[in-house]
Amino acid sequence: MITAGGACPDFALADDRGDMVTSASLAGKPFVLFFYPKDDTSGCTQEAVAFSGLAAEFEAIDVRVLGVSPDSVKSHAKFRDKHSLTVPLLADEERTLLDAAGVWVEKSMYGRKYMGVERTTVLVGADGRRVQAWPKVKVPGHAQEVLEAAKALSANA
Repeated sequence: MITAGGACPDFALADDRGDMVTSASLAGKPFVLFFYPKDDTSGCTQEAVAFSGLAAEFEAIDVRVLGVSPDSVKSHAKFRDKHSLTVPLLADEERTLLDAAGVWVEKSMYGRKYMGVERTTVLVGADGRRVQAWPKVKVPGHAQEVLEAAKALSANA
């Protein structure tokens, strides 16, 4: 499980437009990574729409927000277009960041065990260290809670 305090794992992943986003390209400014299981499912759509709805407020405090799932760039593009999402979605098909972040875990549904993403969000400071983590996210109100934490971080910077 991802926790606050450690360094954010290094990564280089394509976004929903096919552009590479790296941890190095984000260095020097705080950012949010929200890890979610699958494009265009109920909870994941609600979460992505909520973060997109607050994108201007995150931008106003100079904090980037990025979604991460094991879906493909093509899947992310369809998801983005269908729901008018404005936050970049990173494709981690090889699960390198998901594994490194500790959010690719064994899950269980109806007695069946399988591997999947544990919905988790992390706020990373300008120094690349995890400032705050939200494991096992419940979607309602979550994006607003992350925004408040990001505002507090920016105010103390």
